[in-house]
Amino acid sequence: MSASSNLRSEDQFLCSICLDVFTDPVSTSCGHNFCKKCITLHWDMNQSCQCPMCKKVFNIRPELHVNTFISEVVAQFRREAEQKASSSSSEQQAAKPGEVPCDVCTRTKLKALKSCLVCLLSYCETHLEPHLTASRLKRHQLMEPVENLEGRMCVKHDKPLELLCKTDQTCVCMLCPVLDHKNHEFVPLREEYEGKRAELGKIQAEIQQMILKKRLKVQEVKKSVKMSRDAADREKAEGVQVFTVLMESVERGLKELIKEIEDKQETTEKQAEGFIKDLEQEISELMRRSSEVEQLSCSEDHLHLLQSFSSLKAAPPTKDWTEGSVHPPSHEGTVVRAVAQLEETLRKHMKKKKLFEAELKRVQQYAVDVTLDPDTAHPNLILSDDGKQVYHGDVRKNLPDNPERFSYCVCVLAKQSFSSGRFYFEVQVKGKTDWDFGVATESINRKGKITLSPQNGFWTVWLRNGNKYGALIRSPLPRYLQSGPEKVGVFVDYEEGLVSFYDVDAAALIYSFTGCCFTQKLHPYFSPCRNQGGKNSAPLIICPVNQT
Repeated sequence: MSASSNLRSEDQFLCSICLDVFTDPVSTSCGHNFCKKCITLHWDMNQSCQCPMCKKVFNIRPELHVNTFISEVVAQFRREAEQKASSSSSEQQAAKPGEVPCDVCTRTKLKALKSCLVCLLSYCETHLEPHLTASRLKRHQLMEPVENLEGRMCVKHDKPLELLCKTDQTCVCMLCPVLDHKNHEFVPLREEYEGKRAELGKIQAEIQQMILKKRLKVQEVKKSVKMSRDAADREKAEGVQVFTVLMESVERGLKELIKEIEDKQETTEKQAEGFIKDLEQEISELMRRSSEVEQLSCSEDHLHLLQSFSSLKAAPPTKDWTEGSVHPPSHEGTVVRAVAQLEETLRKHMKKKKLFEAELKRVQQYAVDVTLDPDTAHPNLILSDDGKQVYHGDVRKNLPDNPERFSYCVCVLAKQSFSSGRFYFEVQVKGKTDWDFGVATESINRKGKITLSPQNGFWTVWLRNGNKYGALIRSPLPRYLQSGPEKVGVFVDYEEGLVSFYDVDAAALIYSFTGCCFTQKLHPYFSPCRNQGGKNSAPLIICPVNQT
């Protein structure tokens, strides 16, 4: 008989008391077989000796002897079952940490597939087979493998916990309502399970709602922090701008102050040098006369002394130095005047800044919705789905070379065009090292090299190498913040012939083209420039205008 056939008839070797394969099988006179230990304990716990199968009562407790034939058959069955389990263990998975192991496996503990609430054991695929084939074991209640099966049994009646006593809120077995929980209210565990599961669903929904609210709050706080950071950045940029002007004014005022003091000192020193030169000439003449007088006084020639006396008697002509003196220049009030001038410069700058802020608010009222036109985009440019962002990609797309498309320079125009009135839009340039944008006429060159100048139909500003700004091809902007703008506003007054560029965050004018003569439609023009190996990969972003 093969191992598989033995396993299929395994119910022949099961003890009806422990429901497991016989251990030391014994036979009663009524012809039924049991484990020696099981039948002995059964009779010890009952007053009468009765067969558990046919209920035959023995007046005298039978003397039990191991049935050697059944014992040998059972031993062979065990060996064959273990061999089959061993041969299939390579196909089945061994229990990993955290998984429920089979309670029957004697060597490698395989992963349990089911747990039996009657046997209080967990079984792998091999050892589960009797519960799937044996008629008696098919009635047992199987469940997904769990540990601590004893905790699922009633400690008083050794029966599975199948009911919930709603009065005591305790899980009980089927005997408890009769013996220990009289007149209590009971519901099946499954029914209560479904109710509690529905409650858990509501609780889960409430928790998810709370999580959503908390996440929204986190987003709100993050948004507040970002707004605060942006405001701080704007204030820092404004502070840098103001103090740059102030430091330039201080340096200029200090130079002027030092020059004024030094000029006064130089004038005084030149005056003193003139006085000293004249005095030294007179001293030299007097010393010469003194020498002549001394020589004459020592002469023994009477006639010579008398003839020369009249010419030496008179003193040589000299200036009257009574009023001649050098007065140190007065510097009183010089520093005070310099500081007052500095304050006036700062006041004018702040007034000018307020005017720029008012001007920016005024032009922002003419904000228009601008979107990029993919039919004009160079094949290397990547446009966002909403038409608000553009950056340079490494792969050139295979696109039709229609007349509107730029084929040489990495540029793109907006779908919108303007032939009258005023319009304004803003572009974020944060993180970029190269860019140019502004407005261009409809007839610009789209198939060759481009020179950014009004003569060629372009009114733009640009950045190169992260620090060089310009508005005309040979005319870099002479003065600008070192940090550079992060958002640039473009304003056009068609009839006035004006194109102005603003640093939005600093509320400062970057450059203005004035006196322009527009005769064609104007399109907003954008070039994110090449990505420079990733250094200039950030996109140009057309931003919504925040009119604050």
